[in-house]
Amino acid sequence: MSHLEQVRAIRNEGPGVHHNCCQSILVPFAREMGLSEEQANALGAHFGAGMRHGAVCGALSGAMMVLGAMGYGEQEAAALIRQYREDHGATDCATLLKASHDRGEPRKAHCDGLVYEMAEALDRIISQRSEA
Repeated sequence: MSHLEQVRAIRNEGPGVHHNCCQSILVPFAREMGLSEEQANALGAHFGAGMRHGAVCGALSGAMMVLGAMGYGEQEAAALIRQYREDHGATDCATLLKASHDRGEPRKAHCDGLVYEMAEALDRIISQRSEA
């Protein structure tokens, strides 16, 4: 199963099961980071909803953790942040959620989209390294 397929499965788990945006990125990439899924889940527990107070998007925070754990440097991290900001106008959860609300987009659909985007971005970055 690809990372994106794993992310989609996590985001669509049934009632009573919730993974925040950060956990939804960390768990599928756990093996590459040298973590168990349980460790990755625990690591991301307080990074959802912008670290529980509207700060940096959890999906972006999770992607930064994956890059760091996999030994990627400042260049890759800065490029990902720059692209995210260009695509969405902000990196903080509160601003992103307000913009999605103003567009009439349901919160879950909005957040799912950001999580899927970060999973795809990480896979692109990883594949570029393996092609080099």
